[in-house]
Amino acid sequence: MSQKIENYALIGDCETAALVGRNGSIDWLCWPAFDSDACFAAILGTHKNGRWLVAPSEDVTSISRRYLGNTLILETRFETGSGTVALVDFMPPRGKASDIVRLVRGVKGTVKMRMELVIRFGFGVDIPWVRRIDHSLLAVAGQDMTVLRTPVETRGEDLTTVSDFEVRDGETVPFVLTYGPSHLDPPESIDPDIALRETEKFWKEWSSRSTHDGEYRDLIMRSLITLKALTFGPTGGIVAAPTTSLPEKLGGARNWDYRFCWLRDATFTLLALMNSGYTDEALAWHNWLLRAAAGSPANMQIMYGIWGQRRLLEWEASWLDGYEGAQPVRVGNAAHAQLQLDVYGELIDAFHQSRMAKLQLDDEATWALECAVLNHLAEVWDHPDHGIWERRGQPRHYVFSKVMTWVAFDRAIKSAETFGFKAPLLHWRTLREAIHRDVCNRGFDAEENAFVESYGSKLLDASVLLLPGVGFLPADDPRIRGTIAAVEKHMMRDGFVLRHDPREVSEETQPIEGAFLACTLWLADAHVLAGDLDRAQALFDRIAGLANDVGLLAEEYDPVARRQTGNFPQALTHIALINTAHNLSAARHASDKPAMQRSK
Repeated sequence: MSQKIENYALIGDCETAALVGRNGSIDWLCWPAFDSDACFAAILGTHKNGRWLVAPSEDVTSISRRYLGNTLILETRFETGSGTVALVDFMPPRGKASDIVRLVRGVKGTVKMRMELVIRFGFGVDIPWVRRIDHSLLAVAGQDMTVLRTPVETRGEDLTTVSDFEVRDGETVPFVLTYGPSHLDPPESIDPDIALRETEKFWKEWSSRSTHDGEYRDLIMRSLITLKALTFGPTGGIVAAPTTSLPEKLGGARNWDYRFCWLRDATFTLLALMNSGYTDEALAWHNWLLRAAAGSPANMQIMYGIWGQRRLLEWEASWLDGYEGAQPVRVGNAAHAQLQLDVYGELIDAFHQSRMAKLQLDDEATWALECAVLNHLAEVWDHPDHGIWERRGQPRHYVFSKVMTWVAFDRAIKSAETFGFKAPLLHWRTLREAIHRDVCNRGFDAEENAFVESYGSKLLDASVLLLPGVGFLPADDPRIRGTIAAVEKHMMRDGFVLRHDPREVSEETQPIEGAFLACTLWLADAHVLAGDLDRAQALFDRIAGLANDVGLLAEEYDPVARRQTGNFPQALTHIALINTAHNLSAARHASDKPAMQRSK
């Protein structure tokens, strides 16, 4: 049975990532890239669907773990009656091949250990052909190959590679598992000790570039490292999470594949990176956006693959039982084909923020794309869509979608005015005013004294908390204050903000999901803008307190079960945590250099 989501930690090589449980089992890994088939899928099934366990074979009395400084090197300590052992797990930054290194270090006494390697390519279903070559163990199935190298003796047992060994005080037993395409020669071996030193150097040098030195430095640094780990190095695309189908509601069916890159997160991501000193990563993200969105604006998608792929066809892995029985297990994401008007605003806003931050852009290409996007948006802004939360029912006139079309024209106008670009400013200003008037007239409910989810609805939506942040109306506008009050009255559960109004009778017949962690931080940001720093700080502290023992957060939190839910770790949650920390710090130290806000 899989562990609690918060019991996992992350290791990765900036092209893929693995989840390591507190029990020493790697229960999730897609190889060789984030969007590849999983070869360890136990988190969505059983150990028979693939995992790699290294742990004491005797009773464990205590487990503790940590990352070694500001790195992605994980150390798990197991204490037993006969001694203590440390398991050090990491993935070296990608060279010619992708490796997982596991070092078993004796700390005290002598500890009996057990290693069990269950490789199941194809999301836990393809059993490889295993053979020994020299001192290596090769596993091959179709296009995939792994090579296990270790000095300890291994044997086959029930379609599992196992080893029983002892480790004494001062000893280190290494295991290295390497991926390679099966049609090529086995990848060359690496020296585990050299790999450890190089990996530590890589992460320490990267972390040293952070300019964040305020409160919660450790938590923010861990969020930044996590964001870097979720970045696909060759392209600069950032996946929403390294997992698929971890349920938004335990036992429910809202299980989605998040191993793709969402335009929705574009500006949030840029601000988190730029405010923390990571301009290279911000520029790589900007350039990924530019390439991914290139082409006809009518065909622009809400998400793309890590290379910019557009067909993310959704199917179900019926042989997997799902995390704690939550089915179906989905691969791919059908929402990629939805119309979501908010992404046009996010794209234009991201490009504007990049210019304001003086990133070295290809302005000619960027501005040409923006003009094409805005020409298309002028024709479709008043169409119904599926909204930021990717509703799978009938399209509606979502308020946040309309607001972000306003943002698109607003930022384009400001870019043209600030940087001297040629643009039909009169036309764009007319559209900007028309959209603003339309939203205020049709998206604000006077009886509720709040902006609502969609035109004609009485229900709320957490995305309206972003209206002051994007500059649609100031935070002290009575309509914004009324909206914040309405969200706090109707959409909070146990101190956390829900995505959807719980008064809704959903056509999806789903159990209500957990609280959406980023939305709670959006409420904190709204309070910062309104000058209520104490309430903002309380919300931030509440989210920060949910981070697991190594500083990681999922998409949602179930306050009843007191468990993290949804895909893990979630980029948007960590991005929101970084941004709220910057906003709070800037507000409390207004005389210092402020954090970079959305240029409004």
